[in-house]
Amino acid sequence: MAASWGAIQVDWTLIFILIIVWYILLRNWERNGVLDKWNATRVFGVILMIRSNKGLNLLDKTAKPRKFWRVYGEISLWVCVFSMLFVGLIMIIAFISALFSPPTTDPPSASELVAIPGINPMIPLGWGILAFVIALVIHEFGHGLLARAHGMRIRAFGLLQLGPLPLGAFAEPQYEELMGAPPKERMRMFAAGPATNIFAAFICLLMIGGLAGQFVSSSDDIHVRGIIQDQGADEAGMKPWDTIEFIDGKEIAGLDSFYEIMQDYSANDTVVISVLHQDGTRENLSTTFSDKYDYYTDLGWSESNLESLNISKGDPFLGIEGISEGTAGIDRIAGPLSPRWDGNFAQKALVLPFHTLGLMIVPFELQGVSMHPFEESLLQADDDGLAAIIGKSGLLFLTNLFFWLMWVNILLGFTNLIPMVPFDGGHLFRDLLRGILKTIRRAGKKLKTWDLNPMWIEHISSKASSISSLALLGMILFILVIPYV
Repeated sequence: MAASWGAIQVDWTLIFILIIVWYILLRNWERNGVLDKWNATRVFGVILMIRSNKGLNLLDKTAKPRKFWRVYGEISLWVCVFSMLFVGLIMIIAFISALFSPPTTDPPSASELVAIPGINPMIPLGWGILAFVIALVIHEFGHGLLARAHGMRIRAFGLLQLGPLPLGAFAEPQYEELMGAPPKERMRMFAAGPATNIFAAFICLLMIGGLAGQFVSSSDDIHVRGIIQDQGADEAGMKPWDTIEFIDGKEIAGLDSFYEIMQDYSANDTVVISVLHQDGTRENLSTTFSDKYDYYTDLGWSESNLESLNISKGDPFLGIEGISEGTAGIDRIAGPLSPRWDGNFAQKALVLPFHTLGLMIVPFELQGVSMHPFEESLLQADDDGLAAIIGKSGLLFLTNLFFWLMWVNILLGFTNLIPMVPFDGGHLFRDLLRGILKTIRRAGKKLKTWDLNPMWIEHISSKASSISSLALLGMILFILVIPYV
């Protein structure tokens, strides 16, 4: 199955043994001078930090249109400042929610708490490693470009590894030049990494939108993604991913056909629904419709909401969720960029950012894949364009590649914007606060009402950054620990 390429089962005993073996190897390499030959060092006991000069010449050539990259850095800075504030707000809301409404569901397993491909069951090993490596290169190259655009030298690029697994990457600037640079230039440099990840994620989503147009459905059949408990479909024995072929002998050919046929029935009517199960067996199920109006009223929907959705008393309700046509899988990923999505350009632009963030939960819903295997089976390649050349398997490969690149770039970009050191967001927050205090100082001097000491500004900005970092770390630990209490 293409979407789960490289997924593995976690054996924590084996992982522990491998980490011990890796630690022994690192210690031996360190004593024998091997790490010195590799221009590498051991950090935190078991993490290998490898430095390299490869890519520096390419970086210098790419950074030559410095005016362009400075404009890019300014755009990146504004994007990251707003995103950083958004991330900080979300973390505070999550903390307050966990504090006053502790979760009642089972806590995640230990493997689900680490964003390591293959160990986290939601991040497949193959796609995960490939996407993380590319996203890390994009991130650090973004830092490097803005550093060079502002005249700061990069000593080396580097990679952090735990065995064969990449844990991070870095562009190592000259520390003195970085600390001596004007705050605005330094902020642009810190913002360029996560902003480049965010921009790359949108490019990947655009590519998925283009690929969506290369798929067509293999049939006009419709299927259901979920069954609502204790409703007609559930009581009749319908299962998730069943295909609805007939209702009382009337053939279902697409969503419009289903809704037209449903208009002939009312609540409490009994019908025979012919379904095709995933295992290829067919079954005729006798089911009785419940009242859709009563169902949503019991859920707390108001009369005005039901009227706006044209739901009236006596409307039939089968008790199914996510009724979809054959291209639903790829259309769900492409969202407003799918050619089958209804809406004008303004509506697409408004929905796109929220859709992109919403895609982050897809691997959790589908247990580590971008598209359910059943939905993949309903797709076929179009007869024209790229689809005619690479076929369905090639299209699915590219779809999964761009999906995981997008997913990891969003994860890496927004994680780095958490306003706490050592993340990029922490450095941005410190320089942002320093800039605000300097603006207040200039305003006070102009009005001749106050004059803040420059040393006091440095002290307050550094102190506030440290305190906020500790506070956010405490929030994160509380959110992670509270489900286990």
